[in-house]
Amino acid sequence: MANQDDQFKKVISHAKEYGYIFPSSEIYDGLSAVYDYAQNGVELKKNIREYWWKAMVQMHDNIVGIDASIFMHPTTWKASGHVDAFNDPLIDNKDSKKRYRADVLVEDHVAKIEAKINKEIAKAQKRFGDAFDKEQFVNTNPRVVKYNEQAQAILKRLGQSLEKEDLADVKALIEELEIVDPETGSKNWTDVKQFNLMFGTKLGASADSAMDLYLRPETAQGIFVNFLNVQKTGRLKIPFGIAQTGKAFRNEIVARQFIFRMREFEQMEMQFFIKPGTQIEWYDYWKETRLKWHLSLGMGEDNYRFHDHEKLAHYADAASDIEFKFPFGFKELEGIHSRTDFDLSQHEQFSNKKLQYFDPEENKSYVPYVLETSIGLDRMFLAVFSNSLQEEELENGSTRTVLKLPAVLAPTKVAILPLVKKDGLPEVAKKIFEDLKWDFNVAYDEKDAVGRRYRRQDAAGTPFCVTVDHDTLEDNTVTIRHRDTMEQKRVKIEELQEIVKKEVDVRYWLMKTK
Repeated sequence: MANQDDQFKKVISHAKEYGYIFPSSEIYDGLSAVYDYAQNGVELKKNIREYWWKAMVQMHDNIVGIDASIFMHPTTWKASGHVDAFNDPLIDNKDSKKRYRADVLVEDHVAKIEAKINKEIAKAQKRFGDAFDKEQFVNTNPRVVKYNEQAQAILKRLGQSLEKEDLADVKALIEELEIVDPETGSKNWTDVKQFNLMFGTKLGASADSAMDLYLRPETAQGIFVNFLNVQKTGRLKIPFGIAQTGKAFRNEIVARQFIFRMREFEQMEMQFFIKPGTQIEWYDYWKETRLKWHLSLGMGEDNYRFHDHEKLAHYADAASDIEFKFPFGFKELEGIHSRTDFDLSQHEQFSNKKLQYFDPEENKSYVPYVLETSIGLDRMFLAVFSNSLQEEELENGSTRTVLKLPAVLAPTKVAILPLVKKDGLPEVAKKIFEDLKWDFNVAYDEKDAVGRRYRRQDAAGTPFCVTVDHDTLEDNTVTIRHRDTMEQKRVKIEELQEIVKKEVDVRYWLMKTK
């Protein structure tokens, strides 16, 4: 656990030191669980968003995008169930006066059991070497089987209690498992209470006539209320999807783990409208399609897993999370949900407007079912960033810190470095810089010895460094260095554009999903 904590601390400090993420309004001592994306962070975030958008909208001829506003008519949130049911179960520790999400305390307890399982697997792997059969071991080792049964039983009970809103049993479960306050070790808990997560605000010039509004807690409702507008103006036939990226706001009481859980965050969602009865095949299709998108970034298949929900929202008939192995363990990165016709039916009822699709093949109208894919952009940023940050021991015994970002997402693609600040080398380097910046984000750096500049670009995540030296003046060639392998190659200046393009091109990366 300590090792995980150390790794996570490194991620947070590296993000600040290299211009990726700053605490918000830091000169005023910051604001809890609110962060600003810095000069490199804003580029990485934009590149992730574009990588998602191209895969989701540009590559699908039956998916279009919208950008709905953050403010919506307040009845929207009544219809969606957020006013009455958008709650977290909270529990206070009487001794530390700290507040926690009750379900997260239980899930963290289960994560400790899972850590024990992984320890047993690692020990057995070491003992048996190549002959080790992981699946057989997990299914037959008495200790692992027992741990697994414990974990499943706890999660099942938690899911059932939350579904029935039996908060007394959630507290009973915490007491039975002897879960302690992570800060003080105290077991002195209050009862579990529900807390609504929406931020309220007012619309209007005077206090008397102002309308109560909410900052949207999700982007999905902006899609649902525009379903008919988009379908008719786009002349779209079912099945079709509407995608959207944008800010959402939740008054998270237990916001923590850096940008993993924030009060202001960005979502990338797609609602796919389908014929009732076809939801299972589309659910399987989107599970597979979305996992392929993640795997295309080359961050390691072992770092992903599906977690099917025990506890389904009352409107869903299937739900699964793609979980990623963050420095603090496997946690939800993306949700794939079969939402039936709940959303459109609710908005029909509350607005008294028909939200139906006329199916010319069936010659009848119906309320479509919806299949949702929803990913947190900030969580995706954290997944990419934390997975990419590595310490490497080199052959000469020294170490280097390298941020091995997928090249398609890297903020800066190439750094142009004149070997020395004289002899006409900066002029040639600047000409290359001016030429390449039409196609890529390029950096220019002439300060310090070239080895130190390489290290700086490695730590910032730049995939390529191009060094201009005295030979360049003779033969128009430069040295191109690859961040991941540190391999250096002599190439012609006019070949640079093509070499870099091949490695950073969206097509090259997304083709892996085909």
